[in-house]
Amino acid sequence: MGGPFENSRLLLLTTTGARSGQPRTAILGYYPDRDRVLVVGSAGGSPKHPAWYHNLLADPAVTVDLGLFTYPATAVVLRGPERDEVFARLVEADPGWGDYQARTTRTIPVVALVQRPGPPPTGGSFAEALKTIHAAFRRELSLIRAEVAKSGTLGAQLRINCLTACQGLHYHHTGESTGLFPALVQQHPELADVIAVLQTEHDKIAVLLEELERLAATPAAEILPHVDELIAQLNAHLDREEAELLPYL
Repeated sequence: MGGPFENSRLLLLTTTGARSGQPRTAILGYYPDRDRVLVVGSAGGSPKHPAWYHNLLADPAVTVDLGLFTYPATAVVLRGPERDEVFARLVEADPGWGDYQARTTRTIPVVALVQRPGPPPTGGSFAEALKTIHAAFRRELSLIRAEVAKSGTLGAQLRINCLTACQGLHYHHTGESTGLFPALVQQHPELADVIAVLQTEHDKIAVLLEELERLAATPAAEILPHVDELIAQLNAHLDREEAELLPYL
């Protein structure tokens, strides 16, 4: 989405209607939270919970569409101290949630969407999967960059955004280095030099990721230059990887 939503984190949440039994889809803002994403049942500060929240209480099996990935998930309503801690973190990231809570006597719910086990959601060929994963990383880093530039401070939620992206990149590159790269060299020995260059780039990016993780753990850290450096090196690496490997995938 463009316009005012261009740098927003938005997903489509499909629930099953509690009364109708039919699929119902809502567009919601979301927040990364390591191995899950968070959504908030604010309903703009309405005295009533949104319909999608009532639906997932009746049936927590939902579908999450992040634009690049669509996957089945289980909706888990956060309760007690966990809900309060997470909500405070989200208010720090966006004070609007606090404004909504002030308008209503109900406790605004926070829901974690946890991906259900199963095959990778990308489908298609290895080439399509690689392009989709790369597009997701490019998008996530551009969002983090915008968030860091806008905030001026490294709040709790933004630290989690950074750490989640770092962990995802670590995982992806480890999978390539230990699985994809050796398999390609075995099938196509002529790629040995190309793979060696890509592996060297993995190692350099790993150093940047470790530095970004270290800075993200320090609330007062100035991380924008490090985010910019990571984005520049990562985009160059992803472009080279796609140019060199997609014809073989």
